[in-house]
Amino acid sequence: MAYKGDANLEKLLKDAGETRPLDAVKATLRGVLAAPEDIAAPDLWLTLFKAAANKNVAEQLTALKNQLAAETSAPQQDRLAALRAEMKRRNIEGFYIPRADEFHGEYVPARSERLKWATGFTGSAGVAVVLEKKAGFFTDGRYTLAARKQVNKKDFDICSTAADQQPTPTMRPTEWIEKNLPKGASFGIDPWIMSANEVKAVKDAVDKAGGILVYVDSNPLDAAWQNRPAAPVSPAVPQPLEYAGKSSEDKRDDLADVLSAKGADALAIALPEETCWLLNVRGGDVPCTPFALSYAIAHKDGSVDWYIDRSKVTGETQKWIGADVRLHDIAEFENGLKALGKQGKTVWVDPNTAPVKVQNTVADNGGKVVSERSPLQLMKALKNDVEIEGMTACHIRDGAALTRFLAAVSEQGAAAKYDEISASDLLQKFRAENDKFRGLSFDTISGAGGNGAIIHYHSTPATSQKLDAGPVYLVDSGAQYLDGTTDITRAIALSPPTGEMKENFTRVLKGHIQVAMAEFPAGTTGDKLDEKARAALKSVGLDYAHGTGHGVGSYLSVHEGPCSISSANTTVPMQAGMILSNEPGYYKEGAYGIRIESLVVVVDTGRKDKEGRDLLAFKTLTMAPIDRNLVDAALLTPNELKWLNDYHAEVRKNLLPLLQKADPKAADFLKRATAPIKKPPPQAKKAMRFFF
Repeated sequence: MAYKGDANLEKLLKDAGETRPLDAVKATLRGVLAAPEDIAAPDLWLTLFKAAANKNVAEQLTALKNQLAAETSAPQQDRLAALRAEMKRRNIEGFYIPRADEFHGEYVPARSERLKWATGFTGSAGVAVVLEKKAGFFTDGRYTLAARKQVNKKDFDICSTAADQQPTPTMRPTEWIEKNLPKGASFGIDPWIMSANEVKAVKDAVDKAGGILVYVDSNPLDAAWQNRPAAPVSPAVPQPLEYAGKSSEDKRDDLADVLSAKGADALAIALPEETCWLLNVRGGDVPCTPFALSYAIAHKDGSVDWYIDRSKVTGETQKWIGADVRLHDIAEFENGLKALGKQGKTVWVDPNTAPVKVQNTVADNGGKVVSERSPLQLMKALKNDVEIEGMTACHIRDGAALTRFLAAVSEQGAAAKYDEISASDLLQKFRAENDKFRGLSFDTISGAGGNGAIIHYHSTPATSQKLDAGPVYLVDSGAQYLDGTTDITRAIALSPPTGEMKENFTRVLKGHIQVAMAEFPAGTTGDKLDEKARAALKSVGLDYAHGTGHGVGSYLSVHEGPCSISSANTTVPMQAGMILSNEPGYYKEGAYGIRIESLVVVVDTGRKDKEGRDLLAFKTLTMAPIDRNLVDAALLTPNELKWLNDYHAEVRKNLLPLLQKADPKAADFLKRATAPIKKPPPQAKKAMRFFF
C-alpha cells in the first residue's frame, strides 16, 4: 500500500490514541530500519506502536517505513581525510579505532561500524590507529587473509597479532604506536568504546613513545561520518520462565548476595547480554544476537536501574520486569553513575568489558570502584536444568535442518548447482522451518575450495564460488531459537578428496574426539584441553590460528565468557553447566579448510579422581553427521573409532524420526552418513605423512 501522506497518518494516529508527535514516530521508524530485519517475526516492530493494533494505522506505518527505507545518499569519499580534519580541529595527532562500540559486543549496529567505515574491514576483531600521515590496521589470525583483501594497503600498514601469518607482519597496535607516534603528540581515545584494561595498554604505548593520551569529549570519527545511521530500535520482549528456567527476581537476589559479600553497593552493567540475562528480556538491536542495547545498575537491595531507549519497552515488557526495575532514558546512565559517586558508594565495574568512562565517572565523583570481572559472566555461563534441556532440544531440531542441507548439497550434481551464497540461503530456509526459530546466531561461513581456508570467511557476490571449486566444502553456521543457541561446523567432501585432505581431516577429528572424550578433575582450565585438541596436528608440525572452544549463551550470544578452551585460558576452570564449542581445524591457504565443531556441555560424572576431586566430562549437544568420506580410519585409535560410531548412532537415533516425516531423502542420507565405520585390517594401515 502507498503512503498517503503525513497529514493522513497524523489523523490516524491521533484517532487511535497515539500521543507521540509524527517526528518522534518517524525517528522510531528510522531506528527500526537501523535494526536488523527480524526474519522470524518481520512485523514484531509494530508492537512499538500501541496504535498499530488498528489495521489502517499498521498499513500506513509500514508504508512510511518502506518510504524511509528507500531514501538514499551518496557514498562518502575521502573518509580518512575527513577524520584527520576532525582530529586536527581537536588538536589530536593520533586516534585509536577499535572494532567495539559502547556496548562491547561482537555485533555492533550500523551506526557503530566505525572500523568498517574507516578501513572497509568487515570482520569482528580488529583495530585501526590513525596518525597525521600514516595509519596501521591490526587483526588476529582468523581475519588476516580477509584483511589483505578488504583493507587498502596504500592507506594502512596491515598487520596480524598472530604469529606466522606471512607475508603479513606480526605486530600489535601498541607496538606500532610505540614505533610511529611522534614524540610529544596528543593521542586520542573515546572513553565510551574502550575498557579500562584496553586503555591501560594503549596508555603504556603512548607513554613509551613520548606522547600524551587524551580522552576525547566526543568521537571525531562520528563527526566526520556523513549520513551516519540512526540508533537501532527493536522491541525488548520477555524471555519466559519456560526457557529462562529462573526468575529475574531470583537472579537479582543471587547477585545482591554476591555484591554484599564483596562489599559493593552496586554493579554497573555495560554488556547488554548481562542485562538481558538478569532481567529475562531479549531484543533485536544487532544482527544475530537477541540483545536490547542498554546499560543497567544493579543494587545490593535487588533492585535495578535500567537505562534504555524507552520506546523499545512495550507495556507488556514493563509489566514483566516489575516495580523493582526502574526505567530511565539511556542518556541518563552517566548521571546515574555520578549520583553513586557523590553518595560515596562502592561500585563494581568490569575492567575488561565496561567503558573506562564508567569507572572514571564513579571515581571522579567521589565513589569507590571494585575493578573485577563481572559476577554475571559466570552466573549466566552456568546453565540451569531448563536451559540445558532447551539447548539439547534445539540442537536436535537444528541437526535435522543441517542434515537436510548436507543431503541436498551432496546429491549428484548439486555441487555445481549451488554456490556459497545459494547454499547458505538453503540452509537458512531449512532452519526457518524449525519450531521456535528466531534467526541466525552469526553470519554463515560458507567456503568452497580455497575460500574454506579463510577462517572467518564471508561470502559476497564477488567472491562466491560454486561448491565444486574444490573437493572440500566448509560450512560454519548456527541459529537462535527461543530455547537455545546453536553453532556447528562441518567440512564435507563433494568430490573425491586427496590423501592429504583425508589425513589432515582425520587429525582434526582426532583432536575433536580427544576433547569430546576428555575426563578431567574440577579446577581444570581450558589451556589443558586445548593441548589435547592440537596434539595430533602438532605431531606432524601442523596447527591452527584460533582457539579450540568458546562459551555459548542460551538464546543469547554465540560467543560468551568467561570460559574457553584455548591456550589463553589459564585462570577460568570448567564447571558443570558450562556450554562450549569444540572446534579444532586445519587450513591450507588457497586450497581447503577443515573445521569440525560441535557444542558440548560440562557434566559431573559423579566420580572422583585419586586426589578426591570431582571428575568432569563433556556431553556433546550437536547432532549432525561427520563426513565419513574424509575419515582415514587407519589413523584412529580403537577408542576414537568407537566414539565416532557411538556418536553417529546417537545422531541417527535423535534425527531419524524427524527426517522420516519432513524429508525422506534426507533420512536415507542420514542412514548412510551414520553407518558404522570398521577398522581396516593392520596391513591396510598407512604410514603417517607430513604435509605442509
